[in-house]
This record gives sequence, structure tokens and C-alpha cells, in this order.
Amino acid sequence: MRATGAQGTGERAWAWAARLPPAAVDVLPAVVVLAAMVAVRLGSAPEPGSPLPAALALTAVIAGSLAVRRRWPLTAYAVGTAGLAVEALWLGSGSLTAFANLFGVYSLGLYATPGRAVLGTLLVPPGVLAHFASEDASAAVPVAVVFVWLLVWAVGYGTARRHQETEQRRALARREAVLGERVRIARELHDIVGHSVNAMLVQAGAGRIVLATEPERTRELLLGVERTGRDALAELDRLLGVLRAEDPAEDPADGGGEADAEDAAGLGRLVRPMADAGLAVRLSVAPDVRDLPPDVRSSVHRIVQEALTNALRHGRARSAEVTVRRQDDADGRSLLVRVVDEGDGPAPHYRPGRGLRGIGERAAALGGHVEHGTAAGGGFALSVALRLR
Repeated sequence: MRATGAQGTGERAWAWAARLPPAAVDVLPAVVVLAAMVAVRLGSAPEPGSPLPAALALTAVIAGSLAVRRRWPLTAYAVGTAGLAVEALWLGSGSLTAFANLFGVYSLGLYATPGRAVLGTLLVPPGVLAHFASEDASAAVPVAVVFVWLLVWAVGYGTARRHQETEQRRALARREAVLGERVRIARELHDIVGHSVNAMLVQAGAGRIVLATEPERTRELLLGVERTGRDALAELDRLLGVLRAEDPAEDPADGGGEADAEDAAGLGRLVRPMADAGLAVRLSVAPDVRDLPPDVRSSVHRIVQEALTNALRHGRARSAEVTVRRQDDADGRSLLVRVVDEGDGPAPHYRPGRGLRGIGERAAALGGHVEHGTAAGGGFALSVALRLR
């Protein structure tokens, strides 16, 4: 119980110290050292011919240099070392002056820039020699003290460098996180805006062709354009809402709602605009594809949306088949998303565009892989395996 009480007292003391303003943290040690040095100075017999006011003023300079040890560490140590030398040569070495100088050399290594910290070590030997000038000591004693001073400096210098490296790693991690988030947002915007606009353009073009001959079909196509536009605005609103709230917990592509009644994965809403644009989609979703994690479900939606848009826009396909099912492979359980269209197929030696690269990034983020190329019937086939945790 007694040890627990002491531990609690120590924690409260650290908490109290952490709430102190920076100026108080700088000044408080200097005030404590000043009070101790003045007490020792007043309690000791004065040296013959040494005026007490001048001695107290010199003590104030030595202790006061510690108050600026964090703001100007090299200057503070130089002033403290100069005060130590004057005191030793004029009044005799003080019993606490060396400890104040040791505090200063540690602060020099901890707070100064690397160049200034190394430069400040040149002041260590003169200060130590001046401290022992008035004492009858062997040559080994100043050498040992210089070694101790440099060792304390090295502790402060090493601590500062470790803190600097830690901050650099944190800054790099923050930068990578920001870049990753920018890529993710750009990918979401590409999926939302690009796919929706493409679908609307195809629907509007089909409506223009049948405007004079099939008014009812034109009406259906215009309703499809309106529905696609409303869905795109809703998804943009969700994306911008997440950005404003700065809450990455909700994936903007997930929609935050339940799956459509048409299928467990909620892909019916994505297929309707393609059907309105003239792409007949056969959707095959296995019954066990339920309760997918939000990141997997979002990726499935974007992959299917990208594949169907490419089939309609680049492959000029009239039909496509979408298959979503679980599968077991050598690496464990995964979700297979396969989209095969009956369009023109890829050109010889084609290179993946931005959409396929985005699909690859999504799959890689989930530990999966992507395969694409010419389908057996001459169209384009895309297979994506997403790892299930």
C-alpha cells in the first residue's frame, strides 16, 4: 500500500509538471539552483577581499544561464562556463557551480542543433581546467572530469537525435497517410464521377437516337439519366460528408445502407444504369456472399462498376456477366469477382489504363490479385480475388 501511494504521488507530480507553461519549466530549475547556490555562498566563510554583492551577482549569472538553456543552449552554456571560470579564478571553486555547469552541458547536447552542440564541446576543457586551477589536484582529476562532462553531453545529444529520428518517422508516416488518402479520394471521385457521367452520356445518346421513333423508350432512358445523376450526387454527398467530418471510419463508397433486395452484395443499384444504357447484365451472386466487411463490399462495388463501364465504353459490349462468390485457394478464403463481357475485346498488346490500375490498387490493399485479358468468346474478362479475413 505504501509503495502504491508513493507511485500515485509521483504520477501526480509528473502530471502537475506537465501542466506547467514552458516559461515556468525553463525558469524553475534556474530558481532552484540559484537558491541553493546563494544558500551555500551565504553559509560559507567569504574569501578575503571578495565582495559579497559581486559574488552573489556572479552566482545569479551562473544560475540564470539555465533559464535560457532550451532557447539558446550554446549561449547559455558559454555564459555558465564563463561564470564558472571567473568564480574559480576570483573567489574559488563553488561546491554547486560544477553541478550547474553539468546541467548546462547536458542541455547543450539535448537542445542545440547538431553543429552548435558539437561546437559547444570545445568549451568543456577550458571550463574544467579553470575550475581546478585553484585546487591542488593531480592531472588525472581534470581529465576524468572532462570525460564525465563529455559523457553527459553525449547522453543529451543521443537523446535529441533519437527524438529527431522519431519525429521524422512520424512526419513521414503522416505524409504517407495523407498521400494514401489523396489517392483513395481521387480513386473514389474517378469512380463516382467518371462512371456516372459515362453511363449518362450513353443513356442520353441512346435517347437521342430513338427520340422520334420510340417516345416511351426515350422516356425510360431519360428517367435512367435522372436516376444515375441522383445516385452520383448522393454518393458525392456521402464522400464530401466524410471529408468534412474527418471520420475515416465510414467508407464513402459503401453508402452506409443495407444491401439491395435484389442481391446480397447490393449490386442491383449499380447494374440498373448499365441496363438503361443498353448493356444487358446477368448478375450471379452466390447466396453465401453476405455480411461482407465494409472495405471488401466497397471494393466489390467499384470493381463491378469499373468493369461494366469499360465494357460499355471501350468494348462496345451489348451484354456482360457478373459473378461474385466465395472460393478456397492455396492462400485461404477469398472472394472472387469476375466480369466477362461479349464486346470487341482488348487490342493486341494493350496496357492497363487508370481504371484497371485502380482495381489493382484496391485488390492489393486487401491482399488480393487481379487477372484480365481476352475472354474465351472474344470479349474482355476481369477476375479479382479479394482476401477475406
